[in-house]
Amino acid sequence: MASTKGVPRMGKMLIELMTLLGAVGLSNSAIQRPDYDDTPAPEFLNPSWMADLPDSRPLSEVTMPGTHNTMAIYGGALAECQSWSLASQLRAGVRFLDVRVRHVRGNLTIHHGVSYQRAHFGDVLEGVADFLREYPSETVLMRLKEEFSETFDIYGAVVSYIHLYADWDMLWHSRLMPTVGQARGKLIVLQDFGGPDLGMRYGSLDIADDWKVPTLLHVAEKWQSVHEHLEAAPVGNKAYIFLTYGSGAGIFAYPNAIAQRINARLYDYMMALIGQNRRFGIITMDFPAAPLLQMIINFN
Repeated sequence: MASTKGVPRMGKMLIELMTLLGAVGLSNSAIQRPDYDDTPAPEFLNPSWMADLPDSRPLSEVTMPGTHNTMAIYGGALAECQSWSLASQLRAGVRFLDVRVRHVRGNLTIHHGVSYQRAHFGDVLEGVADFLREYPSETVLMRLKEEFSETFDIYGAVVSYIHLYADWDMLWHSRLMPTVGQARGKLIVLQDFGGPDLGMRYGSLDIADDWKVPTLLHVAEKWQSVHEHLEAAPVGNKAYIFLTYGSGAGIFAYPNAIAQRINARLYDYMMALIGQNRRFGIITMDFPAAPLLQMIINFN
């Protein structure tokens, strides 16, 4: 709680209320816990964990960590969802990326809402391509959508960027579910926009993304949504990829404040299930920590 010494009574009440609602930061310094990490670099790396998976396993039966708004590292507390670079995220074990592009006359810049993330889609493609060339045992899934523009016509620009900054043959060009062996070395675009198929359709996944968390008083409701989907995934249809978002935000609940609470609950939930072989699908987070990523990966 922020110090209220010397602050009038009404001011104290306002500070306490804002702290409760999550509009005041929990800490001015970086935090690195087993579940939550907003420091510049992961505690440890795990760049090739998929090498241990059997080639015959359908990708829908793999449990993997992901990041929400993968590139959102600028813009202040309400916009920032990650603190690690794309390269660090991939090398820490993240295999699902959530990428948002603004489309202006064929240019695709990376945005989180109004906040420009000092990068363009080519930077993302080059980062993924470099990683997959270095670690060909791995695969990367990328949800791609338009944000902060409403052209509803990004397909042509996306194709142009792929040819310029990556390798067309690096993409998985099918709606069909690949095996791990078929997916190795591939970027699988989860297409959240119109146009011909580039990869798999984002809407084909079984998704829980209750991202609206108005205040920290609503964290319990957010966790209930996460918990229910995690419980459904192991017994759900193995032909579908399950995707659970642990992220959330609101005007009075910033992403870091939500992540500190949801990630802690997720860590405890996973800890209680250690030793079990469960298919959770993709678990997507803000500010995940390396030990939490490893715990998720170990369920394979």
